[in-house]
Amino acid sequence: MTRSRAQDPNVCGVTAAIAVIDGKWKTILLWLLESGPHRPSELLRRLPGLTEKVLTQTLREMEGDGLVHRQAHDAWPLRTEYSLTPFGRDLSEALEPLSDWGHRRLEKLAASQPAP
Repeated sequence: MTRSRAQDPNVCGVTAAIAVIDGKWKTILLWLLESGPHRPSELLRRLPGLTEKVLTQTLREMEGDGLVHRQAHDAWPLRTEYSLTPFGRDLSEALEPLSDWGHRRLEKLAASQPAP
């Protein structure tokens, strides 16, 4: 899905919302940032397989979409923290029922698997 779909007024709301969270890391970053501000190094430690380049790109996209706030502190040593904006919290709350559905689906799949 292209990023332009997130801004196209002629698509359904679900398509516009999915365009904003589309990608491997965005939903998990939303989930991690729900607990409060995080420094990029903390996020990298919590997400093995995520590179610094991809993290930076993803956070910039999320910042551009109004989901996260970047706070650069001038004190030495320099440090940057990312947190959810109120708009990002709204999205996180909107995704909660979808998350619940996903957990129920996983439980159903696990129950249908034959015991080892």
